[in-house]
Amino acid sequence: MLLLSVIMYVAALLYFTLDKIIFKGKSEWTIIFLCLYMPFYTLILSIVYSATESTAVMAFFQYLKEIVISLGLISFLLYQKDIFGYAIRLNVVDKLFIAFLSLFTLYLFLPLGEATFFNKLFYFKNTLILGIIYFFGRIADFSKNQLHLLFKCIMAISIAAFVVNVIEAGILHRHLQTYTGYAEYNYAVNNQEVSGNYGLTWTFETQSTSKRLASFFADPLELASSIMLGFAVGLIFYLTSERKDYFLYAVVMLCSTASLFFSSSRAAFAAFFFMLFYIAIVFRLYKLIIAGASLLGSFILYVLFLSSDDFYYFVVDTITFQNASSVGHVIEWLEALDSMIANPMGIGLAMSGNVASVTDELRIGGENQFLIFGVQLGFLGMFLYILLLACAIVISIRVFRLSPDTNAARIAFVAASVKVGMLLPLFTANAELYMYVSWITWWMVGYSVKEYNKIKYASTLLL
Repeated sequence: MLLLSVIMYVAALLYFTLDKIIFKGKSEWTIIFLCLYMPFYTLILSIVYSATESTAVMAFFQYLKEIVISLGLISFLLYQKDIFGYAIRLNVVDKLFIAFLSLFTLYLFLPLGEATFFNKLFYFKNTLILGIIYFFGRIADFSKNQLHLLFKCIMAISIAAFVVNVIEAGILHRHLQTYTGYAEYNYAVNNQEVSGNYGLTWTFETQSTSKRLASFFADPLELASSIMLGFAVGLIFYLTSERKDYFLYAVVMLCSTASLFFSSSRAAFAAFFFMLFYIAIVFRLYKLIIAGASLLGSFILYVLFLSSDDFYYFVVDTITFQNASSVGHVIEWLEALDSMIANPMGIGLAMSGNVASVTDELRIGGENQFLIFGVQLGFLGMFLYILLLACAIVISIRVFRLSPDTNAARIAFVAASVKVGMLLPLFTANAELYMYVSWITWWMVGYSVKEYNKIKYASTLLL
């Protein structure tokens, strides 16, 4: 039954998007497919593998995203009447992305590290996709209705994630992943043994063994990071729409916030409040400061007077870095820094991080996105990534403030807000692997850069 549901959903999604991409030349609709596929990616793979026990069948669904992305690129090339006359004026973000990907390409062929060329190529592919998704944003030509469809998809995913969390916590009293064959899939693909008290992995529980829910996402950490995208979309629509629509956007924000509590992610809690204060200060939404302070105060009071002893000590140990997981992060950071100091030019691709192409025997560090790039590409690679993020945020803020196009301003708002909110998870995880939130926000950054060039050069011909 689950397999049939997966096949029907994926078939309908493919029919809807490929019709636009292949037959109508709308390559930008690739992002619609990714928006509706990536939140369920691991869920789909685990169900398919559990039902078929075939890695070959699972591989089709696993590489479907690359197939659609490739078709999107081919569609753009074929339907562009004068491909060599397509004007793209390079922005600082473009140049940084090109430099970052060029460095990755160089390290793909340099004889550095002990990883196999295949593993390096696999790792390179994952990073190259970020650049392609950004490019789709640079060439996007969405109508108002199409952009609204994208926003509605993001909001629907946030509400659906909360509903599944409620079902897990209030009806099933179990993780959804225990029904989908997640453990078998995780062992077959990622070679991760079952661990913890719930037949999954330690990620699905706190140190006090209480459940951390993931809804239909890969794990609670990905859920926690992804709901920031839904919250930011709900907030900007709440601030820029007619009063009659306020209720829906308030529901989106409430569902996103509730899912954050279900995930029990410490980094995401901190990131969420950091994002709120950032939005309030940078975008001059001073009432949000009061709301954020109230939420933070309520949380502190809850921890001090209403929470269980297990949760109280969980929070205190996290703040004081006595929590085993927090200590683990510090150890990973120190290992990565030690490697970077000893090898300032890096040690090669597929030598750090939590992607499947990085073997446990070779992995150095892996729980800090900045240091992951630093270990592999050296200080230059890490600084390029930091500059890329900083410039992407600054450009998006400028577009929000300057663009006369409401939808472009909304996209820029979400891009800047979520990229800032993701800064803390980037310190504690290989967070660019959270493909839904990572890819959608990089597309939004590309769209924002396109809009910025329109404003700067006052021409729709120069993208």
